[in-house]
Amino acid sequence: MSQAPMHVTAAEISRLAGVTRATVSNWRRRHPDFPAPVAGADANPLYDLAEVRDWLSRRDLKSKIDPVEELRTLLRLRGDSSVAARLLPFVLAADRGSTSELMKLGDEALAASATKAVKAIAKELPPTRTSSFEPVDAALLRTVLKGVKDESARTVMDVLAERQLADSHSGGAYSTPQPLADLMADLLRDGDEYPQVVFDPACGGGALLEAAGRRGARHLLGQDRLDIQALRSAVRLKISQLEQEIKIVSGDSLAADAFADLRADAVLCNPPFGDRDWGHDELVYDPRWTYGVPPRGESELAWVQHALAHLVPGGHVVMLLPPSTAARTPGRKVRAELLKAGALRAIIALPPGLAVPMHVGLHLWLLRQPGPAPTGEPILMVDLSGEETGWAELTTEILSLWRTYLDNPTAFESVPGTARALPVVELFGENVDLTPIRHLHKATLDPSATARRAQQLFQQLSQGVNDLSAAVSAQLWTDMSDQPKTWRTATVEDLGKGGLLAVIRAKSSRVQPGDVLVPRVLSRQQTMVTVAGEEGAGQRPDSDVVLLRPDPARLDPWFLAGFLATEENLAAASNLRLDVPFEPRRFKVPLLPLHEQRRYGQAFQELRRLEQAAQEVWNLANETTRAVNTALAGGGLIPPDL
Repeated sequence: MSQAPMHVTAAEISRLAGVTRATVSNWRRRHPDFPAPVAGADANPLYDLAEVRDWLSRRDLKSKIDPVEELRTLLRLRGDSSVAARLLPFVLAADRGSTSELMKLGDEALAASATKAVKAIAKELPPTRTSSFEPVDAALLRTVLKGVKDESARTVMDVLAERQLADSHSGGAYSTPQPLADLMADLLRDGDEYPQVVFDPACGGGALLEAAGRRGARHLLGQDRLDIQALRSAVRLKISQLEQEIKIVSGDSLAADAFADLRADAVLCNPPFGDRDWGHDELVYDPRWTYGVPPRGESELAWVQHALAHLVPGGHVVMLLPPSTAARTPGRKVRAELLKAGALRAIIALPPGLAVPMHVGLHLWLLRQPGPAPTGEPILMVDLSGEETGWAELTTEILSLWRTYLDNPTAFESVPGTARALPVVELFGENVDLTPIRHLHKATLDPSATARRAQQLFQQLSQGVNDLSAAVSAQLWTDMSDQPKTWRTATVEDLGKGGLLAVIRAKSSRVQPGDVLVPRVLSRQQTMVTVAGEEGAGQRPDSDVVLLRPDPARLDPWFLAGFLATEENLAAASNLRLDVPFEPRRFKVPLLPLHEQRRYGQAFQELRRLEQAAQEVWNLANETTRAVNTALAGGGLIPPDL
């Protein structure tokens, strides 16, 4: 069985071979045996992929092909996106088997072995269309094997799932970022024991269930209405080598509940938002609506009640919801009933930019399956929608507030402008608006404690201003000539090939002092590029970070970090749009002798100190202004005499 010719552009050849576009142009001019174009126009010629691969192999360049980039190219050229879904089970089989041995097989033998391996694990995964492979699939199978071997099974799995999702134009397929999944899983802990049976009725890519499994849950159950997401979730949990009982099924949880009889210890969920076609008319008399029939435009409140219906008495829910769920008028009756029954425990307003949709500050709802009588506990309201801190600080703050509340809900001490435990009766208004910020200004202030806090903040701010002034004074610059300085450059990938640095895989190493950490996605929550110091040594880098380890005898880390973060590099990688994935290995760095690198590195380090000092002053000024403003308006402070 022969495969139709696949055509690639010069740009795709450069990505496959890990070289610049200019290098490909040089190959065309300097090597008479370079494949001739077979299609396209003079301005954009197309080349036969098989001929290109053969040419690269003969010149010993085949081993340098990026397997992930090659997989993306082959999937695009294949046209039939269903092959991505068929390959997902093979990722799990490859992760468990001997990739090197399989890669040595001929096309027919590889296809037969892949088919056999997938059939052997079929019972562990949600039912899918036949996953038999033919010799025509051999190139894709080998690329998957190389990606699993050189990168990771999860990276390959994500590339396959994202291709399928992009081609299906499926809505509601948002993923839960790992830091957010970890936070939500940590919020389930109420005491020493972690919930043993955890259910996610909209499991997506499986991040929430995996986080729960890593914290001690023994039974992980999930459902997703998209077949590809259910399969992705199951494969993810399996390749994570969790020893839990895992059961993932596909189907619409609201309309076709596959776990109708399940009563779990806890539910974690990031459900689809704004779905008006969730089955309102067909489910009007559904017994899950204990707190009232969700209005047609309130699918989120349907998911809340669906989650509660699958809990044992006292079981917990942590759910990610849009802020409108707390305030929309049609949902007020359901919100009121949740309050009356004692089902709602806390609502935490998060900063925007943490998860899709990025422009919205989402809410975390923490609920509990109530007993026969309400507990009378107050409801914790937390507003962090204006926070500018990173994930670590945000997680620490939220968990600290939640655990303090759990220790004694009725004695929770309010944090002005941030957190307050409210008696349920205070939340019943005309619209039963549960937006946290609307209730925080009512906190009772202790004048003495408020005055001490204000004085402390002003002292910290004064010290911060002094530190900033010192950082500014350290910036000594000399004028340049009329012409800006220019230099030859090389990509990070070229520097790696020359031995000046190593690109370290997150799963195989820990951070060392001098390592340069570059996020794969631009985000307002992250400093663009950082250099690890002694305090970060020994930690494992996040999966969404590229770790570069320069040879200190040839490449200064601060010089590298400073030039990686230039506007030119960022603009070329992402057009300066936030939350756009990019590949740092294509960033350009000047070629300078080490003593010159150190001069620039010192300058970049001083600028970083200036940036950090300015950020600290900004944060302190913001916190001081908010705290004193709240205290003045709430009667905790009085203005000074004129």
